[in-house]
This record gives sequence, structure tokens and C-alpha cells, in this order.
Amino acid sequence: MKTYLPKEEEIERRWYLIDAQGQTLGRLASFIARLLIGKHKPYYTPSLDVGDRVIVINAEKIRVTGKKLDKKIYRWHSGYLGGLKEKSLRKMLAENPEKVLYLAVRGMLPKNRLRDKRLRGLKIYRGSEHPHMAQNPVPISIEGGR
Repeated sequence: MKTYLPKEEEIERRWYLIDAQGQTLGRLASFIARLLIGKHKPYYTPSLDVGDRVIVINAEKIRVTGKKLDKKIYRWHSGYLGGLKEKSLRKMLAENPEKVLYLAVRGMLPKNRLRDKRLRGLKIYRGSEHPHMAQNPVPISIEGGR
């Protein structure tokens, strides 16, 4: 038997619309990562980008459980001496909730050459409006699956 590898023109890419209102951050991020990778498709191949595109609205209304709002710290370095920067999840959600969800999804994707390409298919918006109506996104909920 031969392994089937889909050709680029055979890959069907769909657009999904996810409302993040009231969704838990980690569960939502893992669901989005699964869609971006394409694991829900019968012709999934780890070495090819066969995933779909995802639009997330209401990113500011995402929720977290436990004491993560104050205990979870995002750290990065500016590159200068003493340039370690820190922000709590509460502050990040207030300033830039899109980045919080983006970083959560990014962390759940495989660390390989396809990660950045897959992340380009993720569009996150703070409010309920988005400029992608021409793509005819399919509304999808996490509870019901596909």
C-alpha cells in the first residue's frame, strides 16, 4: 500500500467562525490549534499544511479558571541588559486580549517549520465585528464539535 499525500489543489480549506464569549482559554486554544493543523480531516498529513482558517470574535470576553488572572505571568526579553519584562494575565487581557489567545494557540501548535504558516490562518478580533464576511465563515461551537 502507498501512503496518500494530498496535492495542494486537492486540499479543501474552509473558514470557521468561533465566538470566544464565555469560553475557557485553554480549551478554546486547543480546539483552534486542532482546526489549524487539520487533524479533523481524513487526509491529515503531519508534514503538510492541510488545516483550515479560523476567525475568532469577542476575544476580550474569554475566561480563565482558578487564580490564573494574577498568578500567570507572561515574560519576554527586550534584548538589552536587564530587559526582562513581565505582565500578569489580568493586565494582558485588559490591554491586548487578542495576543493572549494568539500566544495560547501558538504554544499548542507543533514547534516546526509549519507553525508560522498555520498561524497566518488565525484571525482574532476583540469585538463581534470582523472583515472576513466574503470568505463565508461557518459558525462553529466548541461544545458541539464540527
